[in-house]
Amino acid sequence: MDKIKVGLIGFSIGGHVFHAPFIAENPDMELYKVTARKAEQQEMLKERYPSAIAVLSAEEIFEDPEVDLVVVATSNDVHYSFAKAALLAEKHVVVEKPFTNYSSEADELIALAKKKGLLLSVHHNARYHSDYKTVKKLISSGRLGRLTNYEARFDRFRNFLRPGAWREENLPGSGIHYDLGAHLIDQALQIFGHPTAVYADLRVQRDGAMAVDDFEFILSYPQVKVSLKGQMLAKIPTARFALYGTNGTFVKWGVDPQETLLRAGKKPADIANWGGEDPSIYGTLSITESGNDVEERIPSELGSGEDFYKNIVAAIRGEKELFIKPEQARDVIRILELAEQSWAEQQVVSLAGELIS
Repeated sequence: MDKIKVGLIGFSIGGHVFHAPFIAENPDMELYKVTARKAEQQEMLKERYPSAIAVLSAEEIFEDPEVDLVVVATSNDVHYSFAKAALLAEKHVVVEKPFTNYSSEADELIALAKKKGLLLSVHHNARYHSDYKTVKKLISSGRLGRLTNYEARFDRFRNFLRPGAWREENLPGSGIHYDLGAHLIDQALQIFGHPTAVYADLRVQRDGAMAVDDFEFILSYPQVKVSLKGQMLAKIPTARFALYGTNGTFVKWGVDPQETLLRAGKKPADIANWGGEDPSIYGTLSITESGNDVEERIPSELGSGEDFYKNIVAAIRGEKELFIKPEQARDVIRILELAEQSWAEQQVVSLAGELIS
């Protein structure tokens, strides 16, 4: 069976860290064309993927009949326009998260992909993170009893602004709530389904900052409170997850190791235990079980970012159902929109009738 030829738009951090390594390692895919406008990007592409063709514009990918799948790994402002152009050119499409800046744009892309009979997916790769996979498995086990509180965080420390960075500007889709918060919302939706309401606290805290750099979303469910947080001034690391149930508590420190490895130029074939955490950051479960107090370290699941493109290949070939559906990614955007409304109006906003997945 012929390989799926991929046109990758964007070869900065998003493209060369999170997409190219997994595409190139997939035996059913070919990293065929890549937009690389800067000299350093062209040099990296030639060194790491010598068979890939460097191009200067997205149009050179859209117009190439050899391209089967377009991956949009660009700044958020062109996710919609590039995805639309690729679909109109009869290409399957993967879009980096967040899907679009507005849910109306996501709705349009979903309708267009259905009309064309093309695959459309969004790279919510945090579903493949070791910490999230561990938490999801633990919740399913029932060992915490009835879950009452779920807290998840994505914190960073950078007390300065990056000159020229679009994420630092006060633009649609900028700010860490669209960047990191989108991951946390998607994870929560996969575990708990649709919330009934959202309340948000969105702050701009660093000196000279214009975009949101501190957020908290509270998602309402009948029996569990879901709190999702992120900030840019966490010098001391915070717990990634804290779960509270009628039987006890689980706390998970440390982060999935894959991003660090990918940024260092590593790929799954280079690491025997790819996605495996150091035992020092395994989570701690402290519960009352069968009348006894139990405290134990819970070995983390393996992170598996390569599974994203394995599923894309299988879905394009009609062998498996698409794992990350565009409707799910659209609902993340709608919650982000309503979270901004919540903060602006200083009130809880209902999600009734707002979500479609």
